[in-house]
Amino acid sequence: MSQAGESSCGDSSARGAKGSRRKSRIMAFQALYFWESNRVPLEELVSLSWVDEDKLSKMDDSLSAFSRIIITGTIENIKAIDNLIINSLKNWDISRLNRVDLAVLRISAYALMFQKEISPSIIIDEAIGICREYGTDDSFKFVNGVLDSIRKTLLAQDTDT
Repeated sequence: MSQAGESSCGDSSARGAKGSRRKSRIMAFQALYFWESNRVPLEELVSLSWVDEDKLSKMDDSLSAFSRIIITGTIENIKAIDNLIINSLKNWDISRLNRVDLAVLRISAYALMFQKEISPSIIIDEAIGICREYGTDDSFKFVNGVLDSIRKTLLAQDTDT
C-alpha cells in the first residue's frame, strides 16, 4: 500500500490503510520502547522476534515492512532525532522523559524529518493517539507541544534551503 493511502479519503480502502499504518506505528513505538529499555541490536528489533508469535502471524507484509522502515530509520538517525527533540524541549531534559513519551517522540520526529510524503498533521495525530493509549494522562499534551515545535523547526529549515 502506498503512503498516499494515508489521505483522509472517505473510501474503506483508505480507512484500512490508515488503520494498518496506525498498527505499524504502534509496533515501531513498542520496538523503540523495548530498545530504550534493553539496547538490543537493530537486527533483533527489525526481525520482530520480540513480538508475540500469534500477533506476528496475523500481520500482513506491508504492516511489518512499514514498522521496519520506522524502526530502522529511527535507530539509524537516533543522534539527529534526539538533538532535534532536545532543541524542542522547553525547560526539560531528555533524560527526564518517560520511556513512552521518548519512544513516541523519536518515531514521530523520524517521520517528520524523513517521511515528507506523510502530512505532519497525520504524524502528530497518530503520536497523540498512541500517547492517549499508552502514556500518562498528560503525555499527549506534552508530545503534541514538542512535535509541533519540531514541525516548525523543520519547516523553517526547509524554507531556508
